[in-house]
Amino acid sequence: MQKYCGIGLMSGTSLDGLDMVCCNFYVGNEETTYHIEAFREIPYGKEWREKLSGAFYLDATQLNQLDKEYGIFLGKKVKQFCQEHHLTPDFVASHGHTVFHRPEEKISLQIGSGSEIANESGFTTVNNFRMADVLKGGQGAPLVPIGDQMLFGEYDFCLNIGGISNVSFNRHGKRIAYDIAPANMVLNHLASKAGYDYDQDGKIAASGQVNQSLCNTLDSLPFFKQPFPKSLGREWVEGYYLPIVESAPLSLSDQLATCTYQIGRQITHELNDFPTGKILITGGGAYNQTLINTIRQHSHHHIVIPDSVTVSMKEALVFAYLGLRRLRGEVNCLASVTGATSDTCSGDVYQPRPKYLSNNI
Repeated sequence: MQKYCGIGLMSGTSLDGLDMVCCNFYVGNEETTYHIEAFREIPYGKEWREKLSGAFYLDATQLNQLDKEYGIFLGKKVKQFCQEHHLTPDFVASHGHTVFHRPEEKISLQIGSGSEIANESGFTTVNNFRMADVLKGGQGAPLVPIGDQMLFGEYDFCLNIGGISNVSFNRHGKRIAYDIAPANMVLNHLASKAGYDYDQDGKIAASGQVNQSLCNTLDSLPFFKQPFPKSLGREWVEGYYLPIVESAPLSLSDQLATCTYQIGRQITHELNDFPTGKILITGGGAYNQTLINTIRQHSHHHIVIPDSVTVSMKEALVFAYLGLRRLRGEVNCLASVTGATSDTCSGDVYQPRPKYLSNNI
């Protein structure tokens, strides 16, 4: 059995903050196990939330500069994290922050320069996990399913409710995964209008009334009727979903109630087509009691909410695992999930600048 130590970084589309986890992986002939050594949730301040949310509108020069700045930010956070916990990881794996995701145009961009992360942290860094798949005709998403299969195989379904809700499961001997609906990207946006970063426990939604007319209009969006594989990005949410919600003459609490209900019903609508099993739910949405109650009420599956570390850190953990597989030369992106022409071993690898070189070289 071989042991590796990796750090995974995840910045989701909901702009909550940066998830950072250090894991030891134990790779044997039959299975891989893991142990979380340390973790940290780093909320974004107002400045970084504004920078990242506005990245979509920058010109090429500005976007390139933000890519570098964000990479430096990530690298410094990794270095600080390692110093505080006395960690010496073999590598860092960073998802980055998604700016564009239009796989039909062969475009998917996550910022957070891997070179800058490596230079600032001092550790080998893997990033840009999506493009190899996109260039082979895939959606480039979701990426987590191979980790679901290898690390959380005891569950029939792995449902992550982050900025976007997505699911993975085995079907006819292959791993299947796809995005189901927007989630915290929408709910956090609406909550921000009342001065909150998010709707804590779904309390605002619980105080409102579901508007069935709005719910039906959202349900009629073509994406929800598309077969998998399929994926969502901020462009779709801001271009199609939010304009419908925000044009509805409803109170904020009713808008949140309706969106929370619609998201929950879309999730159960998808999963109720399959035989009863265990669903592992992770991501920030697992803390939204109104959303979870909707899922429980309408699902025939057994719902499992794990410990808070797994809820919050599962995606960062899996990205560390994807980085490990990239460095071992193993498949880390499944064509059965993304629709690509073949599986890929995805990710760009950066080594830190040698210490004897000047920063000007």
